[in-house]
Amino acid sequence: MQHRAVLFDMDGTLLDTLADLRDGVNCILDRHGYPLRTTEEIRLFVGNGARELIRLALPQGTPEETMEAVLEEYRTWYRDNSCVKTAPYPGVPELLEKLRKAGVLMAVVSNKPHAVTVQLAQQFFPGLPAFGQRDGVPQKPAPDMVLHAMETLGVRQQETVYVGDSEVDVATARNAGLDLAAVSWGFRSREVLTTAGAQHIADTPEQLLGLL
Repeated sequence: MQHRAVLFDMDGTLLDTLADLRDGVNCILDRHGYPLRTTEEIRLFVGNGARELIRLALPQGTPEETMEAVLEEYRTWYRDNSCVKTAPYPGVPELLEKLRKAGVLMAVVSNKPHAVTVQLAQQFFPGLPAFGQRDGVPQKPAPDMVLHAMETLGVRQQETVYVGDSEVDVATARNAGLDLAAVSWGFRSREVLTTAGAQHIADTPEQLLGLL
């Protein structure tokens, strides 16, 4: 692959956010007396935004109004505690620096709330443009957020590759008409990615650089 721009997913691709996501969910579940969730359960629940994460974490049959209240509490907690244990995956900062020096345009496109996405990007990857979920804009796997990021960078589909770690990211790239480079160090296995249709999968940032 040779591209002018790379769009990255955030959770499970650039940052290991799983511990903070788990702690946030379990804090709110415990507050309401619900059973807590394991790290592996949370790993499988993430990828489609906070609403779906909370819906899956709550017991089946939880009333809608209760789910909305829990969701708002979770969003408040996570906004204030989003990088207690979160950190870049080993080799990711070096990967981004090599791409930057090579003149590749880059941005983050995440289903996290926009403010948190920008906050984390600024903290760990200063200068990296970041686009998160906003009201009125369909989240991934819809292509809208990706197309907006491309418009902001001033690049076309044939110049851009999307990098992510989940079946949501595979579908996002497909829906946006972009090449995909998947990574296996995140929240989904190689088997899940292959089943979803990923043809290029990197096991390390060094391998990803070779693909890009």
